[in-house]
Amino acid sequence: MSGILLATSSGWPDGEPGAPALDAALSARGLEARWVCWDDPAVDWSGADLVAVRSTWDYMERHEQFVAWARHVAGRARLLNGPEVFAWNVDKAYLTGLDRGLPVVPTRTASTLEELAAGVHEFGVAVVKPRIGASGVGVLVVDDPADPRLGREVKDHPELPTGRGPWVVQPLVASVRSEGESSVFVMGGVPVSQVDKLPAGGEIRVHEHFGGSSRPVPLRDEAAELALAATAAADRAVGVRLDYGRVDMMRLADGTLAVSELEVTEPGLYLDVLPGNAEAFADLVADLLG
Repeated sequence: MSGILLATSSGWPDGEPGAPALDAALSARGLEARWVCWDDPAVDWSGADLVAVRSTWDYMERHEQFVAWARHVAGRARLLNGPEVFAWNVDKAYLTGLDRGLPVVPTRTASTLEELAAGVHEFGVAVVKPRIGASGVGVLVVDDPADPRLGREVKDHPELPTGRGPWVVQPLVASVRSEGESSVFVMGGVPVSQVDKLPAGGEIRVHEHFGGSSRPVPLRDEAAELALAATAAADRAVGVRLDYGRVDMMRLADGTLAVSELEVTEPGLYLDVLPGNAEAFADLVADLLG
């Protein structure tokens, strides 16, 4: 039996949604795994054969501590993807540095309210979000650079991203309301599955806690090709071959399928709607342990 530690957070002590499928898949391959909180000082990371960051969904407010923790763990055990990948990926500014030629939703960074307003002016209808954030928290749709919401403090409204930048600004991709967003899961350099996600009426966020819905669909060639190109671009950007990841994508107005985000720190596997991802992930872990 091999020891696998699956890093989670105190809000998800039993792991991500659908975690039993992953537990069963690992066990079927003779791999003993348990879920532990990433910031639990009692965990002996050096005793693990492999560590996988899974549902550490509380790191956004202390990302520097999280990356330091990852470096600590990587010095003691095999850590999937690893700290340099995490340090690059937790800041959405990485979208501005992916290889030219890769279709990516246009992204501008902003550190001041003036830069934020300039981004909104450039795109007309813009999506503003924290550079370090997840789960759709702090996302704001703005069509006026003088929108008074851009000057408020976060403490005035928890959903507003302003008051504690930096931010990224992107154009609102209209197809998100009709076609939604697609996610392709890549394991060991191979696209294995796809989930399509739709927001609730009036929303642009596809997350379930904002009313969004997700459904597994056959892996489409176009989406698989973009996912491979995106992960290869990330490999080059960081200088490390990714073990696995999730590529989110949307269709632009000209019909181009473009990367909206590349999730390689703690990519949700959508095991509750696509339990087969547990088998692919378990195969990846078994192959890496040889």
